Amino acid sequence: MKTVKGFSKIVAMVGAVALGLTLSACGNTNSASNTDSKNSGSTPTVSFMLDWTPNTNHIGLYVAQKLGYYKDADVNVKILPTAQAGAETSVENGVANVGFTTLSNVAAFNSQGADLKFVFDLTQKPVARWCALASRTDIKTPKDLSGKTFISFGSAEQTAVVRQMIKYAGGTGDIKTATAGTNTFETLTSGKGDFGGFYVTWEGVESELNGPKLNCFVASDWGVPGNPDQLGFAVKGSWLKDSANADALKKFIAATKKGYDYALANPDKAADILVEQAKEAQLDSKLTRTSMEEIAKNNYWTTDDPKSLPGTTNFDDAQPYLEFQYKAGTYKDQDGNDPASAPQAKDLATNEYVG
Repeated sequence: MKTVKGFSKIVAMVGAVALGLTLSACGNTNSASNTDSKNSGSTPTVSFMLDWTPNTNHIGLYVAQKLGYYKDADVNVKILPTAQAGAETSVENGVANVGFTTLSNVAAFNSQGADLKFVFDLTQKPVARWCALASRTDIKTPKDLSGKTFISFGSAEQTAVVRQMIKYAGGTGDIKTATAGTNTFETLTSGKGDFGGFYVTWEGVESELNGPKLNCFVASDWGVPGNPDQLGFAVKGSWLKDSANADALKKFIAATKKGYDYALANPDKAADILVEQAKEAQLDSKLTRTSMEEIAKNNYWTTDDPKSLPGTTNFDDAQPYLEFQYKAGTYKDQDGNDPASAPQAKDLATNEYVG
């Protein structure tokens, strides 16, 4: 695939999607064989599938690999490039043991009959932003997005968020949609759309570094309950029933968390490791460093609750958002109907493997 500047690819499934990176969307996208945790002698192997090309969301894995944290934990880790089917489907089908996803995507897939379990929550604070160009002086609050064109990837989840923000601000919630290209910045500046979704930790940084400037809104400030942006790791529930796999997952998460902790304490060094280790992504060093500095400075991966460890799912933030999306009709069963009840965060996620 061609290398593109910026990102805004959405990993979609049954209408529930999360903002995803499309920075330099090149690299091998062939699926890889699942490596059983007992195939490497006494040292288990865990295969991990990215959701898109490497970026700072994945930095903990590359740091842990480079600095020997996986070796110290006695676990082999194989990082797989994303498959066209997506990390969720790849985990469900046994192509990978662990995949990068969102809690809401797990809810969407499981509503369709999948058996996914969310086991590590990286982002503890909302990172998604809904933005128009700063030059659009007619857009001051989400109310002003009424009747405007949303640069969309066909996501029912995103549409529900945007409409709620607009209504909360006093607008009608009526919007038009335009299909996003490979670069949301370009789609905005071309005039094909009025606003779109971005990650503050990457596109927000890119906007500050290279332009164009953006005027952004945070969903939780405008009537969307809970944390919409619980990004992290999921596995197949049945895979965990094997005690050897469960033990390997604990080792993997402990070492990976150590990698993320290192990145927070040493953002520039960690960014350089990511750029070096993920050469196929052709990451811009300045953008990667600034992204990691933004994450560390604003504590997107840490928790304000002293009783909660970073990496754990905050169920108090999770459930209200899942119920909001359920009421909006985002989650569908295998027949395309609304499930009988809202997905339950306590069934979708566990903190058992974050020590």
